[in-house]
Amino acid sequence: MTVSPAAVPVVASWREPEAVATRGTVLVVPGRGEHAGVYERFGRRIAADGYRVWAVADPTADPGRTEHQVRALLESGPDSDTGPHPRVLVGSDAGALFAAGLAADLPGVAGLVLAGLPLGRGPAPEDEITARTACPVHQARLRDDDGVRHGALEIPPPAEWISRADPARVRVPVLGLHGEADSIAPLDDVRGWYSGLDDVELVTVSGGRHDALNDATHRSAAATLVLFLERLRAGVPALVRREVL
Repeated sequence: MTVSPAAVPVVASWREPEAVATRGTVLVVPGRGEHAGVYERFGRRIAADGYRVWAVADPTADPGRTEHQVRALLESGPDSDTGPHPRVLVGSDAGALFAAGLAADLPGVAGLVLAGLPLGRGPAPEDEITARTACPVHQARLRDDDGVRHGALEIPPPAEWISRADPARVRVPVLGLHGEADSIAPLDDVRGWYSGLDDVELVTVSGGRHDALNDATHRSAAATLVLFLERLRAGVPALVRREVL
């Protein structure tokens, strides 16, 4: 992992193996209380499939800084260190809402992946970490990480982020990943938002909790995301079709 020199990385990146050609670029926007390094496991997995991964700062801590980081990555040339096109925004929790607003306003975004989109509001969790994820490895990571701001989920995302993320303004393909058992952002509260998009696939994770990218099903989430990235790279509506016989 390559990171900025700060103790808690503002920007982190994970590169594809030397023998693997770079197929595209993924820009991750963390959720409330998180930082770029929280996505190391996700970044390594996606990079192994040939996609260069960058993670930026938590927008709820400094939205201007996060937007500046995303703009700089999107505006760099395809032969730059950032990585080639297609360039896809991936957001989790409030980072998903922020990413949707950026995708509506900024050129250079080929697609959008939204995990645990925080529309609606469930009851305050008794244990924030177990509400985030059922994965014991990631639970331990969150508990032991001094850079994670615990209690951040109690603060709702700014109302203007919801307005900026109006689905009628989002014109790129969207993949939604949402836990069926998400108690922080209940699934039923986000279906209406997704129905307002022109090109969307909403994937629900059976028994999944809020942090869909870092939940117990993180391997399946990453595989689903890679299929979406491959579809964007190929420029076709779908690469695989499932039939139940």
